[in-house]
Amino acid sequence: MAWDVTRTVQIRLDVPDDRKSDLHATNQQFQYCANRTAEWAWRYPHGDCVTSKSEAEQAIYDELREATDYLHANLVQKAIKRATKDIGNCVDRLSDGEKTSQPHYDTFSIVYDKRAATFYRDKVSLATVNGRVECEYDLPEHPEQTPHGEYLLNDDYSFSTSTVHYDNETDEFYLHAAMERTIDADSPEKAEDSKVLGVDCNVDDHIAVTSTGRFVGNADLLNHERREFEKRRGDLLQTGTRSAHLTFQRIGDRFGRWSEDYIHRCSKGIVAEAQRHDCTHIAFEDLGQIRERISDGKKFQQWAFGELQEQVENKAEMTGIVVSKVEPAYTSQQCSQCGCTLEENRNGQNFACLDCSYAVNADYNAAKNVARKLALQLQRGQKSPAGGAFCQYALKSGTLIVNATGVASDHYWSAERESTDKPIASAMGS
Repeated sequence: MAWDVTRTVQIRLDVPDDRKSDLHATNQQFQYCANRTAEWAWRYPHGDCVTSKSEAEQAIYDELREATDYLHANLVQKAIKRATKDIGNCVDRLSDGEKTSQPHYDTFSIVYDKRAATFYRDKVSLATVNGRVECEYDLPEHPEQTPHGEYLLNDDYSFSTSTVHYDNETDEFYLHAAMERTIDADSPEKAEDSKVLGVDCNVDDHIAVTSTGRFVGNADLLNHERREFEKRRGDLLQTGTRSAHLTFQRIGDRFGRWSEDYIHRCSKGIVAEAQRHDCTHIAFEDLGQIRERISDGKKFQQWAFGELQEQVENKAEMTGIVVSKVEPAYTSQQCSQCGCTLEENRNGQNFACLDCSYAVNADYNAAKNVARKLALQLQRGQKSPAGGAFCQYALKSGTLIVNATGVASDHYWSAERESTDKPIASAMGS
């Protein structure tokens, strides 16, 4: 069995001045197709939204082709696929009781595969509404030890479906090139190419803790700011004047922007930690039904884990890192050292195993359990008929390999000995 590894490399494109308008016109038609698809497929709340790409193509492909005479047929298909995939994500959020709305596209982002683009190691040829445009890459003078040298110029990697973006501030075009490599499941290299970062999300203390010992964000600060906003909102609603109503709207918008930016910075920190440790996967607990199970308290109902996970997934996709979710059972009370699952092992933020005496921060222990669960899932999915496939997950003190040989169940535990000191606090910790 083979294992696919994807890395995304951002490359500045040298676009001829007289062809920039062609790329902008192409983007306008691409976004038109995506928006028209979203408009057609979005049926909420009066009906079922369409999430099938083939169903959407059958219904409106001809319409879109007629409306965009000069747009490459493959780009029309890619726009349809983008919209139906995003609507599928919206449907998932609606089913979880979250609020969402019809997707809308107004930024520069065009999806290219090998039918609408020809990728080279030093340039790319892109289909536009005015024929092909050839753009050379602006590469570092010394690409060694850079993503360009490690992936773009590495013949072991090949081009996959990529995207072209535009930066308004710099008037520059960029190719986000997705570079793929297929590795044999029995290859010893695979230990380096399948590595999991585990993340434990929290409603108190820190927003998230990673299996590498990184504390990210401050959940207590987020909860405090929310309480202050709600207190102010209650006072304004009681006042009832038009001025109070306008003030209420203004502070609501201000808090919304602040909290969104805070979660954005936390998600950025998690992805950066995964990149720092060369991880191919980020593992979260599947907390989709947690609100129904644990509490009716307002704090839990407003827990921002869904937004955090979504933002991490969006950022990770741009770097080629896969985000997956695992069953959350026992991750908080199970000892990541020996596997003991006594509920008494955890006392607040302290974890002390009653079986092996392993003591560590409780959230860090949980993050390691989350990482191990996904590593085992990946290992089982990759297992060759001869056995011996393996995966690893990232820790504060290195990595732990999960080997299929001799492992018949989840009960495979690290023999590492760690300090009981609190793991590393990130810049988002305050």
